[in-house]
Amino acid sequence: MKNKNISIIGVPSDYGQHRRGVDMGPSAIRYAGVVERLEALGYEVLDEGDIQVKKGNLIVEQNNKLLNLNDIIKISTELGNMVENVLNANRFPLVLGGDHSIAIGTLSGLAKRYKNLGVIWYDAHADLNTPETTPSGNIHGMPLAVCLGIGDDRLTEIGGFAPKIKPENIIIIGARSVDPGEKELIRKLGIKVYSMHEIDRLGMTKVMEESISYMLQRQVDGVHLSLDLDAIDPLYTPGVGTPVPGGITYRESHLAMEMLEEANIITSAEFVEVNPILDERNKTADTAVALMGSLFGEKLV
Repeated sequence: MKNKNISIIGVPSDYGQHRRGVDMGPSAIRYAGVVERLEALGYEVLDEGDIQVKKGNLIVEQNNKLLNLNDIIKISTELGNMVENVLNANRFPLVLGGDHSIAIGTLSGLAKRYKNLGVIWYDAHADLNTPETTPSGNIHGMPLAVCLGIGDDRLTEIGGFAPKIKPENIIIIGARSVDPGEKELIRKLGIKVYSMHEIDRLGMTKVMEESISYMLQRQVDGVHLSLDLDAIDPLYTPGVGTPVPGGITYRESHLAMEMLEEANIITSAEFVEVNPILDERNKTADTAVALMGSLFGEKLV
């Protein structure tokens, strides 16, 4: 990474889904030693603290298509402003979730700086649902669609503009649980997806070489990595809310992060969906921090 100054932003929100505990993700990641790991690699790390998130009962708003909408709007707006401030201070935003709905806020802040932003969505899910296609009403299944300007205006217009990103600037890696409405949207918009089928057939080296080349060809002015820990097989990340068997391996994920670091294209990142309640001895948070180590230049030898 060219930018040696990192700002950590915690977003202890679990309003994007039904299961409690993911709000403790930022604390678990900090406990796993993220600051110390990055400082050991020569980075100047400033922990900006956490976004203030109201603690209360989940699903306080009985709209079964957009659960907890008002809370998510508030959190996303505050996060977007904070990310924008970090960028204005010429620092690298590293956001710790929280469920994946927080990406709405992250990308709203990034899109104010980057006008042709590339996004690598490292996830078992496409997160392209809308109020019309969602099977659950959980907004953590919608952030990529929202940032494309598709969905409820109260979400798409966070930050005062839409869309935040272009479909041709997105790469989804690790998909293996995609809803029918999401598949249709992927085909309609031509979004590039490397499912587990492609990863198995091509190998992670080829997937990442093609992904990096694709971003460079698109002439993006920044690349955001949005990494959901459920992209990785539950064998290595048991502490996630929506585990899907048959995922990316631990070593494949390290290879992916190492190749992104070597390509020097990542300008911001977020790691989401660590749920300590469902975890085993903080294993998932440890994995998150280890992957951050590889993303920021840690070498095996």
